[in-house]
Amino acid sequence: MSTLKLPFLIGACALALACNPAWAHIVLQDGAAAANSSYRATFRVGHGCDALPTTAIRVMIPAGFNGAQPMPKPGWTVKTVSGPLPVPYESHGKKYTEGVLEISWTANSPDNALPSAYYDEFVLRGTTPAKPGALWFKVVQSCSQGSNDWVDVPASGTSTKGLKSPAALLEVLDVQATSGHAH
Repeated sequence: MSTLKLPFLIGACALALACNPAWAHIVLQDGAAAANSSYRATFRVGHGCDALPTTAIRVMIPAGFNGAQPMPKPGWTVKTVSGPLPVPYESHGKKYTEGVLEISWTANSPDNALPSAYYDEFVLRGTTPAKPGALWFKVVQSCSQGSNDWVDVPASGTSTKGLKSPAALLEVLDVQATSGHAH
């Protein structure tokens, strides 16, 4: 495949995913990425819980998404949970059997919480799996009271139709990345 087709293909997939009305809650800015490449996952939070402000976001890293690193966010404390990986991987000649399993951001005070009438983004990066296919990021959104658990995954395929609280979908594509190896 020509490297000129990659941006078009990723853009077309992202547009198709963005048009799905079920994706009106926590979604990925870019819903498609090349297999075995560096990926910047930008989670968009579009509202709070029943009009209450968002106080924390917790992202479960799916198996095969390796080397996850969070981006700090002013006014929020970022934490990671590490442990044994379901699928070990090799990078730069080293085998990794443990890694980041969850990343969370918590507002440092009520003044830093995300009001329901606003949207914001929470960012992490990592490497996509070598095998193309659907990759689901389960996200728990905590609010001043209650939470929204965006964890529903379809039994098969990628349609979220009928799911009350869909997880964020990343389509990993079988294309060659246009940029070189990146960290």
